[in-house]
Amino acid sequence: MGAMMAVLHKETDFVWRRRTTKKQVLIWISWLIGLSIVMFAWNVISEKTIWFFVQDAPRQAADIGSRMIPPKWSYIFELITPIWDTINIATLGTVIAMVIAVPVAFCAARNTSPHTTVRLFALFIIVSSRSVNSLIWALMLVFILGPGVLAGTIAIGLRSIGFCAKLLYESIEEIDETQVEAIRATGAGNLQQMIYGILPQVLPTIAGVGIYRWDINIRESTILGLVGAGGIGLQLNGSINTLAWTQVSTILLVILATVFVSEWVSAKVRGAII
Repeated sequence: MGAMMAVLHKETDFVWRRRTTKKQVLIWISWLIGLSIVMFAWNVISEKTIWFFVQDAPRQAADIGSRMIPPKWSYIFELITPIWDTINIATLGTVIAMVIAVPVAFCAARNTSPHTTVRLFALFIIVSSRSVNSLIWALMLVFILGPGVLAGTIAIGLRSIGFCAKLLYESIEEIDETQVEAIRATGAGNLQQMIYGILPQVLPTIAGVGIYRWDINIRESTILGLVGAGGIGLQLNGSINTLAWTQVSTILLVILATVFVSEWVSAKVRGAII
């Protein structure tokens, strides 16, 4: 009897642990590798940083801040046309992106792509668009098309295609297939299945993504003028180059107000759609 109790006690004498020893060791090794990468990156940055300028940065920031106050309010009237150009760049760029992104998304989704080669090409378009920043697109297009609003509009459109198409094709892959099967059972063709079975399910997503991307493009288009792609960024770049800091503060306040309004509008529209 005593021997049996000793065996039972031995079998139940254990300490609960969240992870096994092997898993815990792997976690610590992962943390060590991650910390080593961060330290290596920090050393690279430190070697290429002029720390004298970093130490002097607070004084320089305070000096520039004092020069920006008070803002030059009379300069606002000269910003009406540039800020309107900025809104137009964001709006037209978003429209261009959505017109291209919707068919690209249907070609990229597994359940709607006509062929594997087509899907790979669509995914290549998405990755290519998302890999290049809108400022870089604008810089290249300014050399090709010349400075102006057209270069900025196309830059915003090219940058937005990948963002919109990625969200859309993921939504297409997550649709309810029973609706498509019901339409297919009536003898509908592939195009009819797409129009009546898939498109109604993803229309709210299409509208929501378009509004969300327009909100983002408002912010991105404000800086395209730094490379000559039109918009209020042209005035910002010119004011900085001429050290007109009161104009810079006015421009920044106008940009802030524009972004705030666009955020409010997009939130209201998304709320109405959803």
